[in-house]
Amino acid sequence: MLSLTVTACSHRAPLSVAPAEPRPATVRLDFQPPVDRVLTETQRSVRSVERGGQALREEVELTTRTRFTPSDGGWLLAQSVPSSRLWRNGQEVPTGVADVLARFTLQAWLAADGTFVKLVEPEAAQEALRQVVPGGSEAGVLERFFEPEALEARARREWEVKFSGLLQRNLTEGQRSWAVDLVPMGDSQVAYVLERTVQGTRGTPLGDAVVLSLRCLDALPEDAPDALTDAWVMAGRPELTPGVACEGEQLVARGRFVPVSRQLTVRATVAGEAWTVTTESRAEGLQEEAR
Repeated sequence: MLSLTVTACSHRAPLSVAPAEPRPATVRLDFQPPVDRVLTETQRSVRSVERGGQALREEVELTTRTRFTPSDGGWLLAQSVPSSRLWRNGQEVPTGVADVLARFTLQAWLAADGTFVKLVEPEAAQEALRQVVPGGSEAGVLERFFEPEALEARARREWEVKFSGLLQRNLTEGQRSWAVDLVPMGDSQVAYVLERTVQGTRGTPLGDAVVLSLRCLDALPEDAPDALTDAWVMAGRPELTPGVACEGEQLVARGRFVPVSRQLTVRATVAGEAWTVTTESRAEGLQEEAR
């Protein structure tokens, strides 16, 4: 207003108005899952660690098939894992976990807006484990991994890290959102805040997608926004791991909800060991469900 007043009071200078700053583009990410379609994804995790002068590498690859069905005013997500493989230092390793994963379907109930509510019949995982792996020390480790409460906690955290604060919202380029994540590294867990920044949209074979850049925060800044602090508090105020860093990108189709792709590389030093964990997922396509 001051600059306009000065210009208006000058008799010889023509009235001029500086062009307004362009407003950031806004996109909406609706939660409208594909019905009567099977979403096939390839998911891959690569974990490497430098320990005692040696580098160890482990790679896991899964094929998942996901269906969404309207249920009680929300959605039932059902995901199966028909195939999975494990490699250590380039050599494929047979494991009974693949048989366990192939024997049960993970089911999660989601609210209408995409909020994670709970797992449905999570005890099916332990029943599948009993059919495959006999009792013993290895079975004990897997029983704890597939224990219903632990399974639900991991499923909830994975969903919220990927989608909380994004669905059913108008998103502005440059807008940030946060979620706390935990990544196992050796005998420890690395904790960090994942920051997601809206970069715009990009065309994909599965439709126009919202593009999010990903990075890690190993501490809350002094001027942390309320939303960032709230995300940390809601996660139980975990102690964040100093020095953890990450980068990645996530694409989620809008209009019809499809997680197109996601890649995240996390690096941290734990007990003197340098860890790198890369997780990737990519939608291979949507097929009409066989009846």
